Amino acid sequence: MSPDAFNNFCASLPHTHHVVQWGDADVWKVGAPEKGKNKVFVVGGWRKQDTEETLYCMSFHCSEIAFEFLKDTPGCRPAPYLASRGMTWIQRYHDQGVSDKDLKDYIENSHRLMAAKLTKTLQRELGFLV
Repeated sequence: MSPDAFNNFCASLPHTHHVVQWGDADVWKVGAPEKGKNKVFVVGGWRKQDTEETLYCMSFHCSEIAFEFLKDTPGCRPAPYLASRGMTWIQRYHDQGVSDKDLKDYIENSHRLMAAKLTKTLQRELGFLV
């Protein structure tokens, strides 16, 4: 998935906003930035390889079951920094094991999981709870 396709897809999800931080990474959050209440659900950035090929990597939050499956999937690994701190975050660094279609499903699920970590009041305000 290209950076443009990644950013366009993330922008299509409800109540998301984009910031560039952590060394020019595309960081997508769900919530209400104007209230200072939001959660990171996916991070995208470049990773240069020895072959001079440059790939766009994406790290996302997932369930414990998905983490156990994905950590050994070709092209995926526990997300640097995040997974080493006990969080269930996966980095897709190559498309050999997870297609773009499946990646979108994982990103949508990460969006849902992180939206569920917002306060109940904010979830109601944003329409995540009825």
